[in-house]
Amino acid sequence: MIVAIDEHVFLRLADAQLERIEAALERVIEADELDIDVELKAGGVMELECSNGSKIIINRHSAAREIWIAARSGGYHFAYNGRAWLASKDGSELTDVLARCIAEQTGQVVALVDTD
Repeated sequence: MIVAIDEHVFLRLADAQLERIEAALERVIEADELDIDVELKAGGVMELECSNGSKIIINRHSAAREIWIAARSGGYHFAYNGRAWLASKDGSELTDVLARCIAEQTGQVVALVDTD
């Protein structure tokens, strides 16, 4: 079930999720488990640049109240259900899909663990 949230709440939740993703990526980068550059940009956009030059873009989409991922394998949309960000297509969790996209584009398997 998707939770209807107003824009202010959405922005707070989405920004917190992007910060958690950034922290999880930084942990695996520091542990030399992943060779990727992470840049959190203004407006709720995160750009991941892989060592092979490919990119993964994660952004919040306020109008849809979703977080979107754009990767080589396609585009993915995630809505908040009150506990987690789930894919509209199949109910997969955002960090699981992101880890899969990273593995597909880098060949490096990582676990994006949220320590919060």
